[in-house]
Amino acid sequence: MEAYSSSSNGVEQAGPEDNDSIVDGLKDVTIQEGTAYNWILASGKRKDYLSWENYFMAVAKLAAMRSKDPNTQVGCAIVNRENKIIGTGYNGFPVGISDDDLPWGKSSSNPQENKFAYVVHAEVNAIINKSMNNIEGCTMYTTMMPCNECAKMIIQVCFLEYRVDIRMF
Repeated sequence: MEAYSSSSNGVEQAGPEDNDSIVDGLKDVTIQEGTAYNWILASGKRKDYLSWENYFMAVAKLAAMRSKDPNTQVGCAIVNRENKIIGTGYNGFPVGISDDDLPWGKSSSNPQENKFAYVVHAEVNAIINKSMNNIEGCTMYTTMMPCNECAKMIIQVCFLEYRVDIRMF
């Protein structure tokens, strides 16, 4: 029995009964060094997957990409001991405040014309938006060193670890 059949549109399709023969056929595949398929091993398990730490830092970086701040984009991910993401955040204005209504600048002599009085930091957003009540013992991943206020909050909620991407500096 063939594993693939042609459909009316010319696309080959595999039926559910063919899955076992496809898997059995892969056991005999020989991969040459230097090809795009080096990740296929005899066991079938990839060896080039992300570590948990790199994965969670990538989630923090992805969260940072949601920030509308033209100067500083910060992201954060909170992870429990079972490697489950329980909170993410990025720096931005509070919920319900338009990103167009308040200033994004940071150099005015008038404090009300600077973003600092309005922006909620990524770490605070992640803690506020978490999916668990108790985050003691969790690990926080951020894309930037915390400010003094965020550092105090991180200590106060008893995170087990705090990780920052030092490559960002």
